[in-house]
Amino acid sequence: MPESLATRLERHALNFFPAYFGTGARIVYISRDWREVRIELPLSLRTRNYVGTIFGGSMFASVDPIHMVMLIKNLGPDYLVWDKSSSIRFLRPGRETLSARIAIGEDELDAIRSELAGARSLERTYAIELVEPAGKVCARVEKVVYVRRKEPARRA
Repeated sequence: MPESLATRLERHALNFFPAYFGTGARIVYISRDWREVRIELPLSLRTRNYVGTIFGGSMFASVDPIHMVMLIKNLGPDYLVWDKSSSIRFLRPGRETLSARIAIGEDELDAIRSELAGARSLERTYAIELVEPAGKVCARVEKVVYVRRKEPARRA
C-alpha cells in the first residue's frame, strides 16, 4: 500500500523530531493506514560505536516508539496506549545499514478491541528484528505495550 500525502508528511516530521533524529535512524515508509512502518539505521559517524559497529542504543531507539504510535493511530482517541517495557538482545554486530519492518494486522486490532470489551486494560508483546541486507538478524527488540479504553470524563 503506498504512502498517502498525510503519512509522508508525518514521516518527515517524525524523522526531524529531536528525540528520534538523535537515534541516527530514519523512518522510510508509513502505510496510509499506519499498519506498516519501515525504518533504516545506517552505520555512520552518528551511529558508530567505539569498535566501529552500530551503537546498541541507536538500534534500540530506532524502533522504540513505533508500536505505540501505530496503535494510537489505529485504535483512535477512545484508547490510551503507553510503552510499558522493552528489552533488546544483540545477536551480531551491525556493520551495515539495518532495517526493520513493523506491521500490525486487522486481526490484532480486533483482538485488542475485543479483549478490552471485557477487561480494564491489557498488555501486548511485540517482537521487532533489526536485519542487515543479507537477511541476518543483528538485534531482536521485545516491546510490551499497555492499552486501555479511556474513561469518560467525570462531571463536577
